Amino acid sequence: MDCSHVFEFKFKRLIVVFALFSAFLLSSVGVKAQADTTHAAEKSHEAPAEKEKFNIGKFALHHVADSHSWHVIGDTYIGLPVILYANGKVVTFNNSEFGHDDDAKVVVEKDGQRFVKMHDKIYFASEVANEHGQYVELNAEHHAENKRPLDFSITKNTCTLFLSIIIMLLVFLSVARNYKKRQGKSPKGLASWLEPVILFVRDDIAKPNLGHKYERFMPYLLTVFFFIWFNNMLGLVPFLPGGANLTGNIAVTMVLAIFTLLLTVFNGNKHYWQHIFWMPNVPVPIKIFLIPLELIGVLTKPIALMIRLFANITAGHILVLSLICLIFVFNSLFVSAASIPFAMFIGAIELMVAFIQAFIFTILSALFIGMAVEEHH
Repeated sequence: MDCSHVFEFKFKRLIVVFALFSAFLLSSVGVKAQADTTHAAEKSHEAPAEKEKFNIGKFALHHVADSHSWHVIGDTYIGLPVILYANGKVVTFNNSEFGHDDDAKVVVEKDGQRFVKMHDKIYFASEVANEHGQYVELNAEHHAENKRPLDFSITKNTCTLFLSIIIMLLVFLSVARNYKKRQGKSPKGLASWLEPVILFVRDDIAKPNLGHKYERFMPYLLTVFFFIWFNNMLGLVPFLPGGANLTGNIAVTMVLAIFTLLLTVFNGNKHYWQHIFWMPNVPVPIKIFLIPLELIGVLTKPIALMIRLFANITAGHILVLSLICLIFVFNSLFVSAASIPFAMFIGAIELMVAFIQAFIFTILSALFIGMAVEEHH
């Protein structure tokens, strides 16, 4: 490699590091701004006699959970479409009609039906308010006991899902056009940045685990890798178009794990199923004993995929938020001297974890599929 190529490679690597560091700084500043806004909102509702303590658990869980609105900056939110199926009718309205209320104190009336929102869940409203001014009936744990309509709303996670699909289509259609125009030549632009990652998935994930059958499963492996990676990165941005915890939603990780399970089950050859139901060269009593264990193993593999991705991404977000919130818990700027550097360190690690988790999910999926299609020796 000549000096010009070495310099170009080092320059590109420097740009990548700078871009990731800039994104990380924006993430840290945005999280701190959101915490400050929430703290100020809580202070405005304090009772005059006693100061309300900052609830770090409520704040952190609220920001990693799905929502019917999308935070922009400060007190600015975008209300998302609410779609409910209630008493045989489809009811639609915008979440902004609830205002900023999430404590079942604002009633929205549509098509002769009344709705309230509590802890970002929509309930049928009670006829009269309780002693706290809430239009719900509370149990001993202060959870609403009102019935809920079927909720098909376009939530923040749903919007992020559509956004990530659009981004992936734009990116890879552009890469495909670049390869088509420059046949026999080295790629340029976006294609030159993504080609090493695509080759990494092919050469270090697909080929070692799937052998000569790797081409058949490359579309799925590339799709799941970039889908997880892009959404992990979007989740680190605390403002539009990021801020959602899509890959930290167990329903999303469950669907991805089910896809891997279906590919494994429907592509398993006779040797794979023989190993599960009637292992060769093993006494019959042991075979009968091992059948349920092998079947459980088929199901536990995708469950492990589902929980690993969900837990790692959610835990990372909660840890960063918790470190930032220590400033408001102790109500002291001196704590920031320790909490902010730690939060920055964890935030930088999260950039690496975003890639690692996409890699782990993809390589384990390739491994499970490879075990099902492996030829008997």
